[in-house]
Amino acid sequence: MQEEWGRGFRYNELEKGGGLMKPQIALQLWSIQEACKDNFYEALKKVKQSGYDGVEFAGYHGKSAAEVRGYLEELGLQVAASHLSFETLKKDLEQTLAFEKTIGNSRLVIPYATFETFEGWQGFIAEMEEIAQKAAEEGFEFYYHNHANEFTEIPGRDILHEMVQRTNKINLEVDLYWLADACVDAFPWLEVHQDRIGLFHMKDMQDSPRESTEIGSGILPMKEYVQIAKRMEIPWLIVEQEEFQSYPPLEATAIDCQRLRVMVDEVYA
Repeated sequence: MQEEWGRGFRYNELEKGGGLMKPQIALQLWSIQEACKDNFYEALKKVKQSGYDGVEFAGYHGKSAAEVRGYLEELGLQVAASHLSFETLKKDLEQTLAFEKTIGNSRLVIPYATFETFEGWQGFIAEMEEIAQKAAEEGFEFYYHNHANEFTEIPGRDILHEMVQRTNKINLEVDLYWLADACVDAFPWLEVHQDRIGLFHMKDMQDSPRESTEIGSGILPMKEYVQIAKRMEIPWLIVEQEEFQSYPPLEATAIDCQRLRVMVDEVYA
């Protein structure tokens, strides 16, 4: 029995044996950054109450690693990953890795980069690979998170493709919204690069004006993305929403979780 998902993906249940574990759902905390600034513990509590399995950090709001770990253990939240600046990792890798180990994280993600020249990107990629190698020696996975500019700012260059071709330790956290924003045909691109993709950022796109919206309220094929996640055995689907027109952030991200959970349950039924 075979189902076709997207354009190039095929998953044969007989070959795989069925019974794949469902991905867990996390919230990228940048989505609720003001709530986190106001009261980090209460914000995490709301995330748990909204139905999330875990979080992806975007800063720690002055809390120590021990405090963060205590919050997570009390609330029953896991760490999907942490967004960390390249500058932080380059300047103080040892202390940063110690912090991440304490909070129970094993995935480091560079959230953004931009360069005016291909040579600038080449140097950055080489430096990232050095850091990724050192992190791997300490038991960490290393990821780069895309926006649209990796496809658009250097004419004729797919920087993410260059990144995986030139490295061994850098994986991709693919933001599917930004693939669409860059007019990349997601399904064949994901198939080509699937061996280096380990995480998905899930956010839907409002057509006009073009900005993020609640999952299921936009124009992107979110359920098909979940089907691809199943094919690729992605362990975490990480919700991110950056614009809020209809609901405040905590309410919007609760809706995101509920709707994504329904899609996951249907796809993995």
